[in-house]
Amino acid sequence: MFTPILIASLVSLINAASIVSRSQSPPPTVLGPQTTITVGNKVIAPDGFDRSATLVNGIFPGPLITAQKGDTFAIEVVNELEDETMFKSTSIHWHGIYQNGTNYADGVSFVTQCPIAQNHSFLYTFSATSQTGTYWYHSHYSVQYCDGLRGALVIYDPDDPLAYMYDVDDASTVITLSDWYHVVAPVLRNIIGPLFDSSLINGLGRYAGGPASELAVISVEQGKRYRMRLVAMSCDPSFAFSIDGHNFTIIEADGLLTEPLVVDELQILAGQRYSVVLIADKPVDNYWMRSLPNSANASFVGGMNSAILRYQGAPLVDPTTVNTSQTPFIENNLHALIDPGAPGIPGYGNADINLNFQVNNASGFFYINGVAYKPPTVPVLLQILSGAQEPSQLLPNGSVVVLEANKVVELTLSIVTGPGGPHPIHLHGHAFDVVQSAGSSTFNYVNPVRRDVVSAGNAGQQMVIRWTTDNSGPWFLHCHIDWHLDAGFAVVMAESPSDTAAHVNPVPQDWDELCPVFYNLTPTQLGGGGQSAYAEAASITTLLFPPSPFPPPPSP
Repeated sequence: MFTPILIASLVSLINAASIVSRSQSPPPTVLGPQTTITVGNKVIAPDGFDRSATLVNGIFPGPLITAQKGDTFAIEVVNELEDETMFKSTSIHWHGIYQNGTNYADGVSFVTQCPIAQNHSFLYTFSATSQTGTYWYHSHYSVQYCDGLRGALVIYDPDDPLAYMYDVDDASTVITLSDWYHVVAPVLRNIIGPLFDSSLINGLGRYAGGPASELAVISVEQGKRYRMRLVAMSCDPSFAFSIDGHNFTIIEADGLLTEPLVVDELQILAGQRYSVVLIADKPVDNYWMRSLPNSANASFVGGMNSAILRYQGAPLVDPTTVNTSQTPFIENNLHALIDPGAPGIPGYGNADINLNFQVNNASGFFYINGVAYKPPTVPVLLQILSGAQEPSQLLPNGSVVVLEANKVVELTLSIVTGPGGPHPIHLHGHAFDVVQSAGSSTFNYVNPVRRDVVSAGNAGQQMVIRWTTDNSGPWFLHCHIDWHLDAGFAVVMAESPSDTAAHVNPVPQDWDELCPVFYNLTPTQLGGGGQSAYAEAASITTLLFPPSPFPPPPSP
């Protein structure tokens, strides 16, 4: 709780024009598409609170990975994790990359691979021939990315049809939005509805009652136009993003270009990305950049949930601007720029395969059509390559949906009961057309937005999406609130299993070696705090899940 003195001091901090800003963002670390990254532990304090974290190359967010259209990726992930309180195995998902023909490189523990064990490495090799735009990467092992393993990935298009709209598009205009926790994720995953302590912009922020630590600074030159690539890499909240006094034009959603749409506030959910064009046409000054999380009592007091947009030539002081947003983003207003139109015959229920997923919540667990997802011990891809084909043969029971090849799928996902929304739904291996947005009663098969993460809304709402099954393999569909995924909000879409062996051939030898190594790990080598993690959770709250055995213990 704030004391009256603290409140007064913080209010004066953001209102005093004479406050000298200590915030000066260092240039981002940038890697190419063929590189080596090291996953390890380091104590950092992005919001002024010291804690050990799980990081890529020792920084948060992880390095920006960039490529040009058509480049081949070859990223070796070296696991040097050693902190006993956090998970010591890992895997990395390249979020939004379709992995067509390389399902084994999708990076989902127990769906497309076994985790990478401590003191081992794995080379992720894949191409994204037709893809450009804004993506990101993160751990896909239990709730590990909540401890810090997350970073942005951009594929630049030298022939971008919207390049005429902006002058600057580089590492300095990639803006990451994230939540941050002072307690390690293996403890928090035992708590129903854990709360984050702060939200960060480009890895910097402040928390209630904490110090006035540095904030991120985004520098612009008056008169220039900037393509800002927003990446929501939170584990839980969505953010209302705005920049005081400025409109911006959306031109991309989740790696796919859109018809330009002018807004001055943008809700962005966990896993989503947008490119927006900002025209630096205001007086030379400092302006608050705001990223308000959808949590109780969230505010901008003391510079929380904020960064600084600083025009060149402006004094090095904190902004005194105010938020006057009047044109918020509505997803229905966003339309695909290239090849618009949902696949298949227009009209609800007219697809080749029509699926209806009902989501419920009981005692903190999420159920899709009555089943809570729990990761199998043997990855689904390995099951398929070993000969399993039918739904009854594939584990986990009730959480694998087999789809025929080259069919149009229409999925309706309804939130019957389920706190903590809006729920961002992500499908691996595909982008999809959003023919009905959550909270809307209208359907659009003509020119809906096309993306890979969409809101399913809150209880009583639904979304409807369409895609074509042209990418054989098991693909994860899940809520991108990582605590909800961990509590069962997921299903595996097994696309044409009979074609998978040929489609992903050859599987790399080092992929085959992941499971035997992982199965021989001891509990100490797994990390995660063991029973002490549950005991620590119990000291925080009584809102606890029953003791859980997953991530699955190794077994031969």
